[in-house]
Amino acid sequence: MGKFRFQLAISLDGYVAGPEQSERNPIGVGGMRLHQWVFGLEAWRRAQGLEGGTVNASTPVVEEAQANVGAVVMGRNMFGGGPGPWGEEPWTGWWGDNPPFHAPVFVLTHYPREPLTMEGGTTFHFVTDGIESALAQARDAAGDKDVSLAGGANVVQQYLAAGLVDEFELHVTPVLLGGGERLFENVDGLEVEQVRAIDAPGVTHIKYRVVG
Repeated sequence: MGKFRFQLAISLDGYVAGPEQSERNPIGVGGMRLHQWVFGLEAWRRAQGLEGGTVNASTPVVEEAQANVGAVVMGRNMFGGGPGPWGEEPWTGWWGDNPPFHAPVFVLTHYPREPLTMEGGTTFHFVTDGIESALAQARDAAGDKDVSLAGGANVVQQYLAAGLVDEFELHVTPVLLGGGERLFENVDGLEVEQVRAIDAPGVTHIKYRVVG
């Protein structure tokens, strides 16, 4: 069985999304600044079907994050479409017709919905019976590969508090957001050990193993 892991960009003051999140601004005011370091990387662009880009110390970090992923878990807010029932023309995600996951994705929600199959091997499955069920289904789909926890902050907190995460990597950016979605709320008792730290242009990558 593979690992259950996540990787998130985070501000110096502990936020993974800025304030005033909306459909127009899904990661909040200033939230896009957390990700500027990755958009020009050749490894990131290649995964989006784009050409060109730079290679630097972040390259192996991004390649490692993308490798060996057999399934993905995410929350309803990250998938998007607003709260409540799905409606007559339900939301199909932020990523267009060919999402970048290329694996089964299990979306935590309170509202049932039939699976949504997209191009490139991505199928969204909508899970209404909790975080343990979503992870169990994802592990079954992933087989021996890892399961990636894509976010957002609230779902990550639930999995951390339940002791279900094996490891995570934070991409610490020189940004102060002053508000928004904090990552480490409601996770009292979480114990981690640092595995590595990598300094790169515009970001520091710090990997942790969860030990308690």
